[in-house]
Amino acid sequence: MATKTAENTNATTATEKKATVDNATVKSSEMKNSPLHKFFVDALKDIYYAENAIIDALGKLQEAATTEELKDAFEDHQLQTKKHVSRLEKVFKLIDEKPEKKECEAIKGLIKEGEEVIKSTEEGSMTRDAALIIAAQKVEHYEIATYGGLAQLAITMGHDKAADLLEKTLQEEEDTDYNLTEIAETSINFDAEQEG
Repeated sequence: MATKTAENTNATTATEKKATVDNATVKSSEMKNSPLHKFFVDALKDIYYAENAIIDALGKLQEAATTEELKDAFEDHQLQTKKHVSRLEKVFKLIDEKPEKKECEAIKGLIKEGEEVIKSTEEGSMTRDAALIIAAQKVEHYEIATYGGLAQLAITMGHDKAADLLEKTLQEEEDTDYNLTEIAETSINFDAEQEG
């Protein structure tokens, strides 16, 4: 009797697995119409706009920075951001969508805040550099949150190649954030504190 119960359990499990596989095999047209897919594409358009806007903003931060180390960090990140734009275009292609920009109010606000930092700090000061680092890190944290969420959604929807690309960008954004912290903590914050 115990054997029969085990056989029935195995048969049920096999049936459940088959049903799960069948449910996971959603037609791509149905997937494209799902609310989650629509949200995912919308969020990709949002970060695509943001990355393009960040390229210009980084040029302004680089010009405003005092130390060569920070100027170089902004230049490096600008080049990296251009790669992120290209990578996003690949993600769009992988999910059979056209790369489009959707105006991102969050990034517009963060960029405006960075411009205010430039206006409100003294040119050539370490205080300006410290403030620029914080402004840049606010942008990084927005990107980290966005790419982390998008990578998880891509995994959930079975877009594994897209997820890999998004995770690669996420790692680079985290590295940039770490590097900015290092620059601030190594000298700039201390030098800014000494300014009278």
